[in-house]
Amino acid sequence: MSSYEYQAQYYETDQMGIIHHSNYVRWMESARIWWMSQIGIDYKGMEEKGIISPVLEISCQYKSMVRFEDTVLIEPIIEKYNGITLELSYRITDKESGELRMLGSSKHCFLDRDGKIISLKKSYPEYDRAFAENVRRI
Repeated sequence: MSSYEYQAQYYETDQMGIIHHSNYVRWMESARIWWMSQIGIDYKGMEEKGIISPVLEISCQYKSMVRFEDTVLIEPIIEKYNGITLELSYRITDKESGELRMLGSSKHCFLDRDGKIISLKKSYPEYDRAFAENVRRI
């Protein structure tokens, strides 16, 4: 599967002229939503069915700077999935040079609109299958 491509915007820079660290979390979310659509999961459709997927944990390791107008490639990978939680890793590289910019991870769970944990395996097998088929195989 191809990577999510993103061009850094001026408003995302800080006083030093580099992308502010908080923006990487937004990029990870955008890449995750894009990636889900690539495997046949419409995030808006999930929410319309009453499924929400809050962030439980997030981590970023900044390796090199991204500047205004740099284009990066973001590769989300499912590391673990059990029907109730989803753990992804993210690798952000410079499109032109291939230089590693950031390594990240996020962990999510699945809840109904009342905030109760749900199992996609039991309640939404079509989503469960799409996630399970795309877990990283080592």
